[in-house]
Amino acid sequence: MVPAGSRAANGAETPSGRSPPSRGPSRRASWRSAVQATLHCLTGCAIGEILGMVLATALGWGNVASIAISVVLAFLFGYSLTIRPVLRAGIGMRRAAGVAFASDTVSIATMELVDNGFILIVPGAIAAGLDDGLFWWSLALSLVIAFVLTVPVNRWLIARGRGHAVVHELHAH
Repeated sequence: MVPAGSRAANGAETPSGRSPPSRGPSRRASWRSAVQATLHCLTGCAIGEILGMVLATALGWGNVASIAISVVLAFLFGYSLTIRPVLRAGIGMRRAAGVAFASDTVSIATMELVDNGFILIVPGAIAAGLDDGLFWWSLALSLVIAFVLTVPVNRWLIARGRGHAVVHELHAH
């Protein structure tokens, strides 16, 4: 405990006599931030992934085209969900796009790699039709697995001031 009105070792004044709070996020807060960032990413990825798979399946596209459109749409929706609030914070479009790219690329890429990898290893999932339960349960489970594996990636990024930490500097989520 530091005497009232004195300075802590880091030079901060402590009029209450208590040590100043640490400036960095607590271990718990950083996991909470990682979960929030991953839920944000999951939302964009899920919209893009589901829309892409539904479109490709309905149009009878092959596996490569199905995965390609799903990934493109996942990135598009993921970036869009970040850009919109950043623009509302008064940031110009060019910088907002740069922030979205910097904050979301690793998270979306991780989620898409895991998600599509799972769909490819489940026998018949990539070829299942929209009326097949296999299509829907494998897609839902792939998103859950991708979420679980992406949370630690986002925590690692946030702890280093990257990923969604960049977005939080510009607006309140």
